[in-house]
Amino acid sequence: MSVFHSPLTQLPPIPDDLTIPQFIFDYQAPSRPVRSRHVPWFIEDHSGRKVLGDQVRQRTYDLAYALRAKFQLKDGDVVCLFSVNDIDYLPAIWGVHLAGGVITPSNPGYTVDELVQQLKLSEATLIIAHPIFIRTAVAAARIAGLSEDRIVLLRKLPEVPNVVALDDLIHFATKRQSKFIPRQLRPGEGKSKLAFLSFSSGTTGKPKAVAIPHHSVIANVIQTAVHYRVTDSSLPEKLFAPEDVALGVLPLFHIYGLVYVSHAMLFCGLSLLVIPKFSFKDFLDSLVRHRVTHLFLVPPQVVLLCKASLENVDLGHVKYCVSGAAPLSGELMHNLRKILPNATIGQGYGMTETCTTVSLVPPDQRFGTIGSAGRLLPGVLARVAKPDGTLAKEGEAGELLVTGPSMALGYHKNPSATKETFIDGWVRTGDEVMIKNSEVFILDRIKEMIKVRGYQVAPAELEGHLLMRPDVADACVVSILDEYSGELPLAYIVPSPSIAARVTSDPAESRKFKETLIKYVAETKTHYKRLAGGVELIDAIPKNPSGKILRRVLREQARAARAHPKSKL
Repeated sequence: MSVFHSPLTQLPPIPDDLTIPQFIFDYQAPSRPVRSRHVPWFIEDHSGRKVLGDQVRQRTYDLAYALRAKFQLKDGDVVCLFSVNDIDYLPAIWGVHLAGGVITPSNPGYTVDELVQQLKLSEATLIIAHPIFIRTAVAAARIAGLSEDRIVLLRKLPEVPNVVALDDLIHFATKRQSKFIPRQLRPGEGKSKLAFLSFSSGTTGKPKAVAIPHHSVIANVIQTAVHYRVTDSSLPEKLFAPEDVALGVLPLFHIYGLVYVSHAMLFCGLSLLVIPKFSFKDFLDSLVRHRVTHLFLVPPQVVLLCKASLENVDLGHVKYCVSGAAPLSGELMHNLRKILPNATIGQGYGMTETCTTVSLVPPDQRFGTIGSAGRLLPGVLARVAKPDGTLAKEGEAGELLVTGPSMALGYHKNPSATKETFIDGWVRTGDEVMIKNSEVFILDRIKEMIKVRGYQVAPAELEGHLLMRPDVADACVVSILDEYSGELPLAYIVPSPSIAARVTSDPAESRKFKETLIKYVAETKTHYKRLAGGVELIDAIPKNPSGKILRRVLREQARAARAHPKSKL
């Protein structure tokens, strides 16, 4: 078999003439459970405040009206959302969408320079920012050529009364008794009309803006609902049901949180518990206090959960737990089963370029197959390409290529990168896999990306940054394995000739030089891009005849060194 697919091959019609908010608010698909009006859409973690669907709809439509009236937001204009998780995060997205705009979600941990890069690449005309990041937003806007009046705050900040807030816009619309009527898309238009420019480093290189149309998000949501048979009355127990509570602690700017955790769970009738930032103690308290039923985690969070003292903590209400963004070990899976005795436990796999989910633990498995990233979703077709270009059969290894209704369109204004990853409707994932019984087993990372706590770090970005220093002649950044973070960046550095003899012969100078480089990166890059794996000095970076870095050689060397550390005697 050269093409793999889910055993569930039948998908219901996927609307291609709706925007995401029109779909979320109004589309009653056969695969969608009926949500009672009293079941909240959002629950604010710290206050317990609940927001019902009618309130969400009104706020979204009022915002769309105000964005058009006050900011002249036009069809296709890009708005950067720069915020931690917030109860208004999704209404802000949907308001922009109804007004015809495109959202580029930004990592709130970004430095000014990193935010400027995103603003320029996405060509954003407006910023919606959380007030705690107002200084970064203002500084980045100024450099990117946006005036301060093109910034909207999610919450009013008394210190900056001249910056309009979301509530101001809602009040503006309410005062005018607006009745905003969004444009109905033409048949097929949803497949090309952009919803998101979500940043990903792809398989190589610096961050790129992945162009995701409305139809891709809608398709992946429907695929997820069909995969889990959420309206199937023949199932003895419903895995997803209205009045269940989904954990919303993963960052909503990340594709995992943006599509699967939020849009898919809301569609399936769950309430989303919105938590701005992960803190393990608070996280555990929230699980119990709100009786969360569905956990969406990444391996570092699983590690903390498995290591915690939980003798007096009852998590019997949890009925589903999935880990994604990086592989989870069998040991951690078994530990999770002890902690969550009533939960379906497994893993999932996806990418920004595939508009999230490609595979998930199936509903008929209470405990996912060890090593498996889940079963292919309905509508996903997969190929496994061997190094010689032929297609692998079941159980054979090779690079995973996927296609389906949720694939992104490519990289925004980057045809060369698009050509490398998006090939005739198929997405090259860069991951080496084996597929058996429609389940995907991740074997190794072909691509060079480093995943730190689920975040992508491009070695090329850090290498380019290090090479700007006059005391660095050459650099190569690789990953080392870490139980908590999954992977950490480590830099191999060739010192410049002017300091090489000194730093390689004097341990004190060597240590000082390494600390300087680590500090240099920490001062200019967001936290997960820092050289937490350390710095190693080397005489030369190994390269092939064409000059390409032999990164795998150094990666294996680094991992072997840490598996067998030198004796201190």
